[in-house]
Amino acid sequence: MALRINARLGQYARDMRREPTDYERRLWSALRASQLGGFKFRRQAVVEPYICDFLCPSIGLIVEVDDDRHDPIKDRDRDFDLAHQGYLVLRFSNADVRDNMEGVLSVILDRANALPPRQKITHPNPSLSGEGL
Repeated sequence: MALRINARLGQYARDMRREPTDYERRLWSALRASQLGGFKFRRQAVVEPYICDFLCPSIGLIVEVDDDRHDPIKDRDRDFDLAHQGYLVLRFSNADVRDNMEGVLSVILDRANALPPRQKITHPNPSLSGEGL
């Protein structure tokens, strides 16, 4: 059974997918459809209690595109919390995406290639004999 996400967060993420910033749209055009090294990214993905700009769930990589209004203290705390959930967060400014897209993609691909695949958990309590609960 799939885990259910918070309905309010889910709706907010859908709204954000419908109206991305110019910089998110630009980066998404390079990440979508597994174009970057074959890594599949989702946009505006919920990783409770947050919404992440871009998430590659198979390796636990989160990419954030930030404007000048972001609070570095809140971002640090959020990144720390996400790290405890097993995610690595890469942050880029709007200016990075605008002025150095090749560099941004290079950093993302280098980090993605360096991360091991995340372990899939198929059942929270599998029996040793292969039987269900």
